[in-house]
Amino acid sequence: MKIFTAILIVIAIGLVIFNLTLLDFEKPLEGNSMAALIGIAASLCAILILLIFRMSKNIEEKLKN
Repeated sequence: MKIFTAILIVIAIGLVIFNLTLLDFEKPLEGNSMAALIGIAASLCAILILLIFRMSKNIEEKLKN
């Protein structure tokens, strides 16, 4: 499970980087920049959820031992 979550985190980081290339810093709320901002926010949320999931699995493993 650790490898799977690590792969998903790397993919989400890749999506953040890709969406940063699409972002127009002069007009961040127009056209493709809006979609890029939504993609960045979604990817950051996914990273946060995966990190919380990984921590909860570590706590669960420690409680079993």
